Amino acid sequence: MIVRAVTLAGGLLGAAGLSQFPEFSQQYVQRLGGAVDELQRQVERYEGDAARVGLPLGDYITQLGTEGPLAQTQSKNMAMDLARYQSLSGALSAMQGAGPFTRAKLAMTHMGDRDVAQQALKAFKPAMPITFEGATFAGTGFLSGWLGLKAILALLAGLWRAILGIFGRKKSAA
Repeated sequence: MIVRAVTLAGGLLGAAGLSQFPEFSQQYVQRLGGAVDELQRQVERYEGDAARVGLPLGDYITQLGTEGPLAQTQSKNMAMDLARYQSLSGALSAMQGAGPFTRAKLAMTHMGDRDVAQQALKAFKPAMPITFEGATFAGTGFLSGWLGLKAILALLAGLWRAILGIFGRKKSAA
């Protein structure tokens, strides 16, 4: 009876948790879009600076890095901004048109920006999912939580029986 109650609680916890993924992933994509927009403005400014001195952006950043310490720092910052822009733009392109099921598939490879995820999580408000996607994720979460806890409890019960068997044999042999 206790095992059933615990596994049911695990299933409900899994359902409640996983049902929030569609909304969280949507908010993540929105935050990602904002980050890409901001980085795009910076990259366009860098490209404008490079064009004014007649250099492609890559050459401009490289040449800037050969100047004094202040320029080297700026060059490194620009290169990091450019790399982050390219990375986040690729993630946004992959996720923008994707539905929640595809986003779940892409989550590990395209939802990895810690800053964006933290900001999305700060603003995230759990909600009751009433969409097909939310219900599907809730059902998957329920089954995962229920089966996961059931497996863990079965493993612990087997270990307990094995321990009792070992100590029970020693007593009977003595």
